[in-house]
Amino acid sequence: MRVRHISLTNFRLYARLESPLPAGPLILVGANAQGKTSLLEALFYLATAQSHHAASDRQLIHFLALHEAQPFARIVAEVETRHETLRVEIRLVVDPAAGPDGRLRKDVLINGVKKRVGDLAGRVNVVLFLPQDMAIVEGAPGDRRRYLDLALAQVDPAYHAALGEYAKVLSQRNALLKQLQDRGGAPDQLEFWDGKLCELAGLLMAARIAALAELEALAGPLHRDLTAGTDGLRLAYHPAFDPAEAPEGQLGLPLTVPVHQVGLSAAEIETRLAAKLRACRAEEISRGATLYGPHRDEIRFIANGLDVGTYGSRGQARTAVLALKLAETAWMRARSGEWPLLLLDEVLAELDASRRRDLLSRLAGAEQCVMTTTDLNLFPEEFRAQAAIWTIQNGRVLPA
Repeated sequence: MRVRHISLTNFRLYARLESPLPAGPLILVGANAQGKTSLLEALFYLATAQSHHAASDRQLIHFLALHEAQPFARIVAEVETRHETLRVEIRLVVDPAAGPDGRLRKDVLINGVKKRVGDLAGRVNVVLFLPQDMAIVEGAPGDRRRYLDLALAQVDPAYHAALGEYAKVLSQRNALLKQLQDRGGAPDQLEFWDGKLCELAGLLMAARIAALAELEALAGPLHRDLTAGTDGLRLAYHPAFDPAEAPEGQLGLPLTVPVHQVGLSAAEIETRLAAKLRACRAEEISRGATLYGPHRDEIRFIANGLDVGTYGSRGQARTAVLALKLAETAWMRARSGEWPLLLLDEVLAELDASRRRDLLSRLAGAEQCVMTTTDLNLFPEEFRAQAAIWTIQNGRVLPA
């Protein structure tokens, strides 16, 4: 998979960019705040319709365009896969008639036909390497859930749809719980939302279990290689509700045992979560919130028996993240049958010379890899010789 051509209008620093993108490695070099990361952001947005950098989509619109009568930004790309060539377009349009600040509308078009955002899943697959990826290991549980959700949503349209629907159902159920807490009422009003929530939770948890098992199988050997054979890496799934919980009077499995090993299906998870919600209904009403479900899942990284996020060093956390990202690349290749687009934003500056060479050698076969740097010397001379190099300055690509 590769992006053959990119067109940006009013996107971040780019008032206008129209350019083919070369296959193989492409290095974007320039000072900070010149537009290197913005170009990576646009490519990532094509796959996910989300920004890894902006707090809101409105921030993606060029600052000068925000003063126009109808502010907008547009990304258009020609994407080549093994089976087809697609024209993917995303428009962000502010409607000034809808309130003082205007309402932002997001339009997705594939081959000129308007689609839902969820229809992007599987069309463009990307793996993004960022210095702030350390939050996947060291950050809050929400950082780990978001990472896994973004990866799964790219390759599994059903997961993407269930994730969006789950958020809506969860919001409705929490509102009802809060109402029951404040005003009282019949608890059986929750039955409808319980059914919806458990059905979607079963799908999400089953997909997460399978994905984590597949990623662990790939990340373990990679981590062992990166640590000179000293230890592998396990991805320990800690669901807020453990569907593998043993019946009363039986010994339970520890949470670090992947749930998929006990053969639970989405339907079985749904049934067991429904029973859990019924059992803890009074507690949830008293707290006015949904206490169990995939919105509270946790993932831990275990290396050599050590929880890296809690007890590991900065170097151990960085190695775990690198192994995970390389595993994600291989996982997406296995899922789609082709390389995802690889995006590396100033990642080499975080690594020592030997680790830089190791990373670049492992990504050497990628069909397309776009990297940013402020220092071209971070790349080995032999790598620079085979890469295309663009100088980025103030939202423009300068002639070579």
